Amino acid sequence: MWHQDSLIMNTDLWKAILVAKREKHRKLFLNYKSLCKFPPELLKDGGSEYLEHLYMKMNSLTTLPDNLGQKLPNLTELYLHSNNIAVVPEEIGDLKELQTLDVSTNCLTTLPESLHLCFSLQYLATDRNHLVDLPRQLCMLQNLNELSVTSNSLKCLPQDLGRYPELQYVYVDNNLELYGLPSFLYNKVIGHSGCGSSVQSEEMKLSFTHRQLTITVPEEIQTIGTENDTVPPLQEIIMRTIYNFYHTSKKGLDPLSPNSLPRSLCELLFYPLGHCHHCSQPMFTIVYPKCFPLTETPMAAIYNGRTKMCFVAYCCSTKCLQVFDLLS
Repeated sequence: MWHQDSLIMNTDLWKAILVAKREKHRKLFLNYKSLCKFPPELLKDGGSEYLEHLYMKMNSLTTLPDNLGQKLPNLTELYLHSNNIAVVPEEIGDLKELQTLDVSTNCLTTLPESLHLCFSLQYLATDRNHLVDLPRQLCMLQNLNELSVTSNSLKCLPQDLGRYPELQYVYVDNNLELYGLPSFLYNKVIGHSGCGSSVQSEEMKLSFTHRQLTITVPEEIQTIGTENDTVPPLQEIIMRTIYNFYHTSKKGLDPLSPNSLPRSLCELLFYPLGHCHHCSQPMFTIVYPKCFPLTETPMAAIYNGRTKMCFVAYCCSTKCLQVFDLLS
Protein backbone atom coordinates (compact mmCIF):
# COMPACT_ATOMS: atom_id res chain seq x y z
CA MET A 1 0.00 0.00 0.00
CA TRP A 2 2.83 2.43 0.86
CA HIS A 3 4.50 1.80 -2.48
CA GLN A 4 1.25 2.42 -4.34
CA ASP A 5 0.53 5.64 -2.44
CA SER A 6 4.10 6.81 -3.07
CA LEU A 7 3.75 6.07 -6.76
CA ILE A 8 0.48 8.04 -6.92
CA MET A 9 2.09 10.94 -5.09
CA ASN A 10 5.07 10.94 -7.48
CA THR A 11 2.67 10.90 -10.43
CA ASP A 12 0.81 13.91 -9.02
CA LEU A 13 4.14 15.63 -8.41
CA TRP A 14 5.25 14.98 -11.98
CA LYS A 15 1.95 16.36 -13.31
CA ALA A 16 2.23 19.48 -11.17
CA ILE A 17 5.74 20.16 -12.47
CA LEU A 18 4.68 19.44 -16.06
CA VAL A 19 1.75 21.87 -15.85
CA ALA A 20 3.92 24.55 -14.24
CA LYS A 21 6.50 24.28 -17.02
CA ARG A 22 3.96 24.09 -19.84
CA GLU A 23 1.92 27.05 -18.58
CA LYS A 24 5.01 29.03 -17.58
CA HIS A 25 4.02 29.37 -13.93
CA ARG A 26 6.01 31.79 -11.83
CA LYS A 27 5.20 29.98 -8.57
CA LEU A 28 5.48 26.30 -7.72
CA PHE A 29 4.44 24.82 -4.37
CA LEU A 30 6.10 21.51 -3.50
CA ASN A 31 5.69 21.68 0.27
CA TYR A 32 4.87 18.54 2.27
CA LYS A 33 5.63 16.16 -0.62
CA SER A 34 7.96 13.76 1.26
CA LEU A 35 10.68 14.53 -1.26
CA CYS A 36 13.99 12.83 -0.53
CA LYS A 37 15.75 14.36 -3.52
CA PHE A 38 15.32 17.39 -5.69
CA PRO A 39 12.88 16.40 -8.50
CA PRO A 40 14.97 16.00 -11.66
CA GLU A 41 11.88 16.67 -13.82
CA LEU A 42 12.02 20.28 -12.70
CA LEU A 43 15.41 20.78 -14.35
CA LYS A 44 14.82 18.84 -17.56
CA ASP A 45 13.70 19.89 -21.03
CA GLY A 46 13.32 23.60 -20.39
CA GLY A 47 10.26 25.49 -19.22
CA SER A 48 11.52 26.12 -15.69
CA GLU A 49 13.25 29.34 -16.63
CA TYR A 50 9.98 31.21 -15.97
CA LEU A 51 9.87 30.05 -12.35
CA GLU A 52 10.44 32.83 -9.82
CA HIS A 53 9.12 31.40 -6.53
CA LEU A 54 9.87 27.84 -5.44
CA TYR A 55 8.46 26.45 -2.19
CA MET A 56 9.89 23.13 -0.97
CA LYS A 57 9.34 23.31 2.79
CA MET A 58 8.75 20.33 5.08
CA ASN A 59 10.31 17.64 2.90
CA SER A 60 13.27 15.29 3.38
CA LEU A 61 15.72 16.79 0.91
CA THR A 62 19.36 16.04 1.68
CA THR A 63 21.10 17.75 -1.25
CA LEU A 64 20.58 20.45 -3.85
CA PRO A 65 21.60 20.15 -7.53
CA ASP A 66 24.75 21.99 -8.60
CA ASN A 67 23.08 23.35 -11.73
CA LEU A 68 20.20 25.03 -9.90
CA GLY A 69 21.24 28.51 -11.00
CA GLN A 70 21.64 27.48 -14.62
CA LYS A 71 18.21 25.82 -14.83
CA LEU A 72 16.27 28.32 -12.71
CA PRO A 73 17.95 31.60 -13.68
CA ASN A 74 15.01 33.84 -12.76
CA LEU A 75 14.39 32.42 -9.30
CA THR A 76 13.77 35.19 -6.77
CA GLU A 77 12.46 33.18 -3.80
CA LEU A 78 13.63 29.76 -2.61
CA TYR A 79 12.09 28.23 0.50
CA LEU A 80 13.78 25.08 1.81
CA HIS A 81 12.68 25.30 5.42
CA SER A 82 12.59 22.01 7.37
CA ASN A 83 14.52 19.52 5.28
CA ASN A 84 17.69 17.50 5.89
CA ILE A 85 20.07 19.51 3.74
CA ALA A 86 23.67 19.27 4.92
CA VAL A 87 25.39 21.34 2.22
CA VAL A 88 24.37 24.30 0.09
CA PRO A 89 26.46 24.01 -3.10
CA GLU A 90 28.82 26.81 -4.11
CA GLU A 91 26.84 27.07 -7.35
CA ILE A 92 24.09 28.82 -5.37
CA GLY A 93 25.97 31.95 -6.38
CA ASP A 94 24.64 31.47 -9.92
CA LEU A 95 21.20 32.63 -8.73
CA LYS A 96 21.77 36.29 -9.55
CA GLU A 97 18.09 37.26 -9.17
CA LEU A 98 17.57 35.52 -5.83
CA GLN A 99 16.09 37.88 -3.23
CA THR A 100 14.90 35.44 -0.54
CA LEU A 101 16.61 32.28 0.70
CA ASP A 102 15.25 30.30 3.62
CA VAL A 103 17.25 27.21 4.65
CA SER A 104 16.13 27.17 8.27
CA THR A 105 15.80 23.91 10.18
CA ASN A 106 18.25 21.82 8.19
CA CYS A 107 21.61 20.19 8.94
CA LEU A 108 24.00 22.90 7.78
CA THR A 109 27.37 23.37 9.46
CA THR A 110 28.65 25.97 6.96
CA LEU A 111 27.36 28.37 4.35
CA PRO A 112 29.04 28.69 0.93
CA GLU A 113 31.30 31.69 0.41
CA SER A 114 29.68 32.13 -3.01
CA LEU A 115 26.50 33.48 -1.41
CA HIS A 116 27.97 36.94 -1.89
CA LEU A 117 27.48 36.43 -5.64
CA CYS A 118 23.70 36.43 -5.10
CA PHE A 119 23.80 40.19 -5.62
CA SER A 120 20.03 40.65 -5.26
CA LEU A 121 19.68 38.80 -1.94
CA GLN A 122 17.60 40.78 0.56
CA TYR A 123 16.48 38.16 3.08
CA LEU A 124 18.51 35.22 4.38
CA ALA A 125 17.28 32.81 7.06
CA THR A 126 19.43 29.96 8.38
CA ASP A 127 17.81 29.45 11.77
CA ARG A 128 18.04 26.14 13.66
CA ASN A 129 21.04 24.65 11.93
CA HIS A 130 24.53 23.80 13.24
CA LEU A 131 26.48 26.78 11.94
CA VAL A 132 29.68 27.53 13.85
CA ASP A 133 30.59 30.62 11.83
CA LEU A 134 29.48 32.74 8.89
CA PRO A 135 31.61 33.45 5.80
CA ARG A 136 33.01 36.98 5.84
CA GLN A 137 32.01 37.28 2.16
CA LEU A 138 28.43 37.47 3.38
CA CYS A 139 29.15 41.06 4.42
CA MET A 140 29.57 42.01 0.76
CA LEU A 141 25.83 41.65 0.06
CA GLN A 142 24.93 45.31 -0.35
CA ASN A 143 21.18 44.66 -0.73
CA LEU A 144 20.79 42.34 2.26
CA ASN A 145 18.15 43.82 4.52
CA GLU A 146 17.41 41.01 7.00
CA LEU A 147 19.59 38.21 8.34
CA SER A 148 18.29 35.57 10.71
CA VAL A 149 20.73 33.00 12.13
CA THR A 150 19.03 32.09 15.40
CA SER A 151 19.59 28.83 17.28
CA ASN A 152 22.93 27.86 15.78
CA SER A 153 26.36 27.37 17.37
CA LEU A 154 27.91 30.72 16.47
CA LYS A 155 30.65 32.06 18.75
CA CYS A 156 31.42 35.15 16.68
CA LEU A 157 30.14 37.16 13.74
CA PRO A 158 32.06 38.56 10.75
CA GLN A 159 33.55 41.87 11.78
CA ASP A 160 32.10 43.72 8.76
CA LEU A 161 28.53 42.57 9.40
CA GLY A 162 26.30 45.63 9.22
CA ARG A 163 28.84 47.77 7.38
CA TYR A 164 26.39 48.36 4.54
CA PRO A 165 23.43 50.49 5.69
CA GLU A 166 20.86 48.33 3.89
CA LEU A 167 21.19 45.62 6.56
CA GLN A 168 18.73 46.72 9.23
CA TYR A 169 17.49 43.52 10.90
CA VAL A 170 19.81 40.93 12.42
CA TYR A 171 18.56 38.06 14.58
CA VAL A 172 21.14 35.94 16.38
CA ASP A 173 19.02 34.71 19.31
CA ASN A 174 19.98 31.48 21.09
CA ASN A 175 23.58 31.28 19.95
CA LEU A 176 24.61 30.49 23.50
CA GLU A 177 28.36 31.17 23.20
CA LEU A 178 28.01 34.40 21.23
CA TYR A 179 29.05 37.38 23.35
CA GLY A 180 30.22 39.98 20.81
CA LEU A 181 28.33 41.96 18.15
CA PRO A 182 30.25 44.01 15.55
CA SER A 183 29.83 47.70 16.33
CA PHE A 184 28.44 48.24 12.81
CA LEU A 185 25.22 46.70 14.18
CA TYR A 186 24.72 49.48 16.71
CA ASN A 187 21.41 51.36 16.10
CA LYS A 188 20.04 48.45 14.05
CA VAL A 189 17.29 46.04 15.02
CA ILE A 190 19.03 43.15 16.75
CA GLY A 191 17.56 40.05 18.34
CA HIS A 192 19.99 38.39 20.75
CA SER A 193 17.88 36.76 23.46
CA GLY A 194 19.66 33.73 24.85
CA CYS A 195 23.08 34.77 23.58
CA GLY A 196 25.95 34.78 26.04
CA SER A 197 24.10 32.42 28.37
CA SER A 198 26.31 29.34 28.11
CA VAL A 199 29.40 28.33 30.05
CA GLN A 200 32.15 28.92 27.53
CA SER A 201 33.81 25.78 26.23
CA GLU A 202 37.47 25.01 26.80
CA GLU A 203 38.08 24.70 23.06
CA MET A 204 38.17 28.39 22.26
CA LYS A 205 39.12 30.02 19.00
CA LEU A 206 41.32 33.12 19.17
CA SER A 207 39.74 35.38 21.76
CA PHE A 208 40.33 38.30 24.09
CA THR A 209 39.10 39.10 27.57
CA HIS A 210 37.05 42.11 28.63
CA ARG A 211 35.99 42.41 32.27
CA GLN A 212 36.39 38.69 32.86
CA LEU A 213 34.34 37.95 29.77
CA THR A 214 35.97 36.00 26.95
CA ILE A 215 34.95 37.15 23.47
CA THR A 216 35.78 35.00 20.45
CA VAL A 217 36.92 36.64 17.21
CA PRO A 218 36.59 35.28 13.62
CA GLU A 219 39.02 32.41 13.07
CA GLU A 220 40.74 34.02 10.06
CA ILE A 221 42.26 36.64 12.37
CA GLN A 222 45.85 35.72 13.20
CA THR A 223 46.65 38.29 15.87
CA ILE A 224 44.79 40.46 18.37
CA GLY A 225 46.50 43.80 18.84
CA THR A 226 46.58 45.91 22.00
CA GLU A 227 47.32 49.52 22.83
CA ASN A 228 50.94 48.53 23.42
CA ASP A 229 51.36 47.33 19.80
CA THR A 230 52.23 50.64 18.17
CA VAL A 231 53.30 49.05 14.85
CA PRO A 232 51.32 46.36 13.02
CA PRO A 233 53.12 43.12 12.08
CA LEU A 234 55.28 43.19 8.94
CA GLN A 235 52.92 40.87 7.04
CA GLU A 236 50.01 43.20 7.74
CA ILE A 237 51.98 46.23 6.53
CA ILE A 238 52.93 44.41 3.32
CA MET A 239 49.34 43.30 2.67
CA ARG A 240 48.01 46.82 3.16
CA THR A 241 50.70 48.22 0.86
CA ILE A 242 49.90 45.71 -1.90
CA TYR A 243 46.17 46.28 -1.50
CA ASN A 244 46.46 50.07 -1.65
CA PHE A 245 48.83 49.88 -4.63
CA TYR A 246 46.51 47.74 -6.74
CA HIS A 247 43.37 49.60 -5.71
CA THR A 248 44.85 52.94 -6.72
CA SER A 249 45.99 51.56 -10.07
CA LYS A 250 43.67 51.57 -13.07
CA LYS A 251 43.72 47.79 -13.38
CA GLY A 252 42.73 47.09 -9.76
CA LEU A 253 43.45 43.65 -8.36
CA ASP A 254 42.82 41.80 -11.63
CA PRO A 255 46.51 41.62 -12.71
CA LEU A 256 47.36 39.51 -9.65
CA SER A 257 48.21 36.01 -10.81
CA PRO A 258 47.62 32.95 -8.62
CA ASN A 259 51.39 32.51 -8.46
CA SER A 260 52.17 36.04 -7.32
CA LEU A 261 51.19 35.30 -3.71
CA PRO A 262 50.19 32.25 -1.69
CA ARG A 263 46.56 31.41 -2.40
CA SER A 264 45.40 32.29 1.11
CA LEU A 265 46.98 35.76 0.92
CA CYS A 266 45.71 36.34 -2.62
CA GLU A 267 42.15 35.59 -1.45
CA LEU A 268 42.61 38.01 1.43
CA LEU A 269 43.46 40.82 -0.97
CA PHE A 270 40.12 40.33 -2.71
CA TYR A 271 38.18 39.66 0.49
CA PRO A 272 39.88 41.30 3.51
CA LEU A 273 39.06 40.09 7.01
CA GLY A 274 37.18 43.31 7.48
CA HIS A 275 37.48 47.08 7.53
CA CYS A 276 38.40 49.33 10.42
CA HIS A 277 35.26 50.44 12.23
CA HIS A 278 36.78 53.91 12.53
CA CYS A 279 38.62 54.72 9.29
CA SER A 280 37.55 51.86 6.95
CA GLN A 281 41.14 50.72 6.35
CA PRO A 282 41.08 47.04 5.21
CA MET A 283 42.61 44.55 7.64
CA PHE A 284 44.20 41.21 6.76
CA THR A 285 45.90 39.54 9.73
CA ILE A 286 45.45 41.66 12.85
CA VAL A 287 42.65 43.58 14.57
CA TYR A 288 42.58 45.89 17.57
CA PRO A 289 39.26 45.23 19.35
CA LYS A 290 37.46 47.62 21.66
CA CYS A 291 34.41 46.59 23.71
CA PHE A 292 31.28 48.55 24.52
CA PRO A 293 29.05 46.56 26.90
CA LEU A 294 25.44 46.82 25.80
CA THR A 295 24.47 47.63 29.40
CA GLU A 296 26.46 50.87 29.10
CA THR A 297 24.67 52.10 25.99
CA PRO A 298 21.26 53.81 25.68
CA MET A 299 19.89 50.42 24.62
CA ALA A 300 20.43 49.04 28.15
CA ALA A 301 16.94 49.99 29.30
CA ILE A 302 15.39 47.68 26.74
CA TYR A 303 17.06 44.69 28.36
CA ASN A 304 16.75 45.87 31.99
CA GLY A 305 20.52 45.58 32.29
CA ARG A 306 20.35 41.77 32.00
CA THR A 307 22.74 40.91 29.21
CA LYS A 308 26.41 40.05 28.84
CA MET A 309 26.51 41.11 25.20
CA CYS A 310 29.07 43.64 23.98
CA PHE A 311 29.43 45.65 20.82
CA VAL A 312 32.96 45.12 19.51
CA ALA A 313 34.72 47.69 17.37
CA TYR A 314 37.50 46.17 15.25
CA CYS A 315 40.16 48.80 14.55
CA CYS A 316 43.23 48.76 12.32
CA SER A 317 45.70 50.49 14.65
CA THR A 318 46.25 51.76 18.17
CA LYS A 319 45.42 55.26 16.92
CA CYS A 320 41.95 54.24 15.71
CA LEU A 321 41.50 52.12 18.83
CA GLN A 322 42.07 55.13 21.06
CA VAL A 323 39.82 57.57 19.23
CA PHE A 324 36.89 55.31 18.28
CA ASP A 325 33.77 56.00 20.33
CA LEU A 326 30.62 54.05 19.57
CA LEU A 327 28.35 56.55 21.29
CA SER A 328 29.68 59.77 19.79
